[in-house]
Amino acid sequence: MANDSEKKVGGALARYGKVSVAAAGLAARLAGERYLGIKIEREEHAQALLRALGSLKGPLMKVGQILAAIPEALPSEYARAFQELQANAPPMGWPFVRRRMNAELGPGWEKKFKSFGRDAAAAASLGQVHKAILPDGRIVACKLQYPDMPSVIRADLNQLGVIFSIYERYDKTIKTAFIRDELAARLYEELDYILEARHCALYGFMLKNEKNVIVPEIVPELSTSRLLTGTWLEGRKILSYTDAPAEQRNRIALNLFRAWYVPLYHYGVIHGDPHPGNYTVTPEDRINLLDFGCIRTFRPEFIGAVIELYHALMEDDPARAVHAYETWGFENLNKAQIETLTVWARFLYAPVMDDKARTIGEARGGFYGKETAQTVYRRLREAGSIAVPREFVFMDRAALGLGSVFIHLKAEINWHRLFNEMIGDFDEKALRQRQAKTLKTFDIPLPESRKAAA
Repeated sequence: MANDSEKKVGGALARYGKVSVAAAGLAARLAGERYLGIKIEREEHAQALLRALGSLKGPLMKVGQILAAIPEALPSEYARAFQELQANAPPMGWPFVRRRMNAELGPGWEKKFKSFGRDAAAAASLGQVHKAILPDGRIVACKLQYPDMPSVIRADLNQLGVIFSIYERYDKTIKTAFIRDELAARLYEELDYILEARHCALYGFMLKNEKNVIVPEIVPELSTSRLLTGTWLEGRKILSYTDAPAEQRNRIALNLFRAWYVPLYHYGVIHGDPHPGNYTVTPEDRINLLDFGCIRTFRPEFIGAVIELYHALMEDDPARAVHAYETWGFENLNKAQIETLTVWARFLYAPVMDDKARTIGEARGGFYGKETAQTVYRRLREAGSIAVPREFVFMDRAALGLGSVFIHLKAEINWHRLFNEMIGDFDEKALRQRQAKTLKTFDIPLPESRKAAA
């Protein structure tokens, strides 16, 4: 009978093989289509790829969402299939839960709870959640990490490297090395539940004055590096409100906007995973933030450049825009690349440039920004390849992800006034001091320098 180590190795090899076959199949078909003129049924093959990958636990769903947000990184049929990858893999059964809880809290762990749900309340990409009640009556969520996740992430990132390599041979428009590095850093951080507990406490502090945003409280004595226990937040899925009255939808969107952007502009911190499953809504339309594994801190000058680019667009000042791009980490830009980046920037900033109540935009073809992304991609092909800076990856993802939720809600808000109220007293030096003090308090590393981030 195989021992535990053999089982782990065997499981990792099986997963690696399954992902490799899927990646190789994608490579062969795209190469055949491009170089041999062999027509493929993209939609059919994309769905087959989705079925092959969809039951695997791990970070592939996050990778897919990132790929889908990069202009034309994959043909639209494949991008759409990757976007459908959700955290819906079957949860691990009770024997696994019992063994893991015993390993994390020791023998007799069940005595630490008044009750503990044997069935998972939710299954995510890296772990699953169980609802429990403590002896003092508090209802809590216990998130258990799946076994051998470091090996799983290594395998997935290796395969992501293969997919990116395929893409860059197929098309050299977008250089992907920094994107992979950024994904790797964030995914490995998500395995550290002790760090996530600190992130949760940080968000509780940053949003303490936001009465319409709720952050769970961590129970440290019932948390470890692979088990995270926090107060249970009751609420409905945010996308269940798409047919609610307009006033309610707008109120929910406003609360969500503040939940994301108060931490960004006041502390240089952003929640890097805008998946709708990471927040729910209370009966009072308050936002519950549920997951703090993917948190990104930014250099104050990066945040300053976000605001500087807004003013550059409002004043039609190309030189100021270039300075913002260079501060973000774009290098050696030619005139055509600068003009193309500005097309994308005007799309992203458009809602906050119009001083009127309006929707964020439309999700044509199932994607927010699809048409603009295609235009940007075509122009970049002509202008020369471009490297996406690491810090830009999750900022762009957050903007697109949140925009998609606002579109689903059909929210009509004066985003211009909301944004200007948010940045009205922005001061880069004050942000640097506030950030340093706050992150030190919660034992969270300061953002990397631009050189390190690149």
